[in-house]
Amino acid sequence: MGRPVRTILHADMDAFFVSVELLRYPDLAGKPVVVGGTGNRGVVAAASYEARRFGVHSALPSSIARRRCPHAIFLPGDHEMYRRVSTQVRDILDRYTPLVEPLSLDEAFLDVTGSQRLFGSGEDIAWQIRNDVRAELKLGCCIGVASNKFLAKLASVEAKPRALPDRIKPGRGVMVVAPDAEQAFLDPLAVQRLWGVGPATLDRLHRLGIVHVEDLRRIEPAVVAAALGQNQANHLIALSTGSDDRPVEIDRDAKSVGHEETYSQNLCGVSEMQTNLVRLADAVASRLRQAGVGARTLQLKVRFDDGFHTITRSTTSKEAIDSAAGIMEILAPILETIDPSPGIRLLGVSGSNLGPVFHQMTLNEAAEDVPAYGAADAALDEIRDRFGGDAIGPASAVRRGAMRNVKRGEQQWGPNQ
Repeated sequence: MGRPVRTILHADMDAFFVSVELLRYPDLAGKPVVVGGTGNRGVVAAASYEARRFGVHSALPSSIARRRCPHAIFLPGDHEMYRRVSTQVRDILDRYTPLVEPLSLDEAFLDVTGSQRLFGSGEDIAWQIRNDVRAELKLGCCIGVASNKFLAKLASVEAKPRALPDRIKPGRGVMVVAPDAEQAFLDPLAVQRLWGVGPATLDRLHRLGIVHVEDLRRIEPAVVAAALGQNQANHLIALSTGSDDRPVEIDRDAKSVGHEETYSQNLCGVSEMQTNLVRLADAVASRLRQAGVGARTLQLKVRFDDGFHTITRSTTSKEAIDSAAGIMEILAPILETIDPSPGIRLLGVSGSNLGPVFHQMTLNEAAEDVPAYGAADAALDEIRDRFGGDAIGPASAVRRGAMRNVKRGEQQWGPNQ
């Protein structure tokens, strides 16, 4: 017998933040509900399908959302609750496979290739997950089923409801792209559905007469390379045939600690990335000190706007590090090499290769009566323990006059820690 065809699921919750809010405000069901800030600089984090009918969507400035839908009901959001519910969703996914790769609070990839003897086909598993989520959490989710991550994510989008100007069109709930139907599924899609096709690239493709995926697949590769460059041409042409061999990745670090944040509005500038990196470094350093260890290996994680293209960069130092300044010294230069123009959806910092922290005071430090190494960090930790996590932090954590540190509950420990 040959190897089984790989079966990947992409599970995506329906209007997750809004749907969770409706659990405690059921009287708002069927109304245009928006989760997000209401001030001049507020941003929509999520919108119900009723609000989407008026052109309201995530990352839209709240001021524009109000103009488009004056009768929209704005809710401030409760991310602690969203995290709790996300954990409950994850518990359901874990029933069907240990190979789960979370992308954010509301979506994940699953490799169910080895689960089918127990639970049935990929489609069967998808429906079981969807039914479990509905029955246990009173929430909806849509699931794409395919032979790879790229196709599964596209399929989950096709399974979703659609907000039309005059109505909400129900979705399939589960969309399967069979191995022998992959090209037929891809060909009619708009070429901008391929990862990496931003406005500038789309304009160049349109100039070549490429509107749909099929157009890209059939054109001479040299023509595309001349317009986009060889690397990007190779990437897009491979996607146009459904090629994607990326595995579902789970955290296999024996001992690690990390924090990551998914942003309701993409980070598009280097300064924004640096500001958020400081907050994440501070959070990781705090947890390391709490555990009494430092990290020799530090990793930066960046997820781009498409939601599934993620890069990681790591480096290992000679000494274990447990300070935000030390983490920034290592990761900031790496961050500067990353182009944020496609839009950054998620940033993450993690430390592994854990061990004790040593610092040898120099003769100059001793002569100048410099405070002991780590004294400032120790004072910072003591203040937080006594007065709360938001009592003190880096300047970049100040949001609208209040301290908003990364919460300690957001850490991600390795399975053996």
